[in-house]
Amino acid sequence: MKKNIYLLVIILLFITACQQNEVLKTHGIAYLEKREKLIVVNKSNKNDTVNVLGQPSTKGMTNDNLWIYIERTTSTGKLLKLGRSYLKKNNVLVLEFDKYGILTKKNFYNKERMNEVKFAKDVTENEILKENFIYSFLSSVRQKMSTRRK
Repeated sequence: MKKNIYLLVIILLFITACQQNEVLKTHGIAYLEKREKLIVVNKSNKNDTVNVLGQPSTKGMTNDNLWIYIERTTSTGKLLKLGRSYLKKNNVLVLEFDKYGILTKKNFYNKERMNEVKFAKDVTENEILKENFIYSFLSSVRQKMSTRRK
């Protein structure tokens, strides 16, 4: 009986002491919320931004003067969550520069402000995908017909 109690106590000590420090996995620019305060609208330029934040995570598709920085931090849950990861930080910084490289607009979105962003409800039909489907379907039918003749 005493051996079982000792064994139970040892197992409980191992389970509770397995992970004291929280494991964080960060993707993108660390401490983006603090660093973005160092960049000032109508004062900072592209060189200042690169010195503070580094190269952008993404640039605009059609506009090279639109820079986007991302910080995403996940952490593993505690024992009750069975080790599933959850989103701790999800920060996005969108910077717009004028043609001279001066910062004209700065938007910072965190996890709470992401819900305020409005997305369009319209859906764009992809005609190329439909044509490719029809072409692949007809070519497979043609291939089956040609194999039956032989």
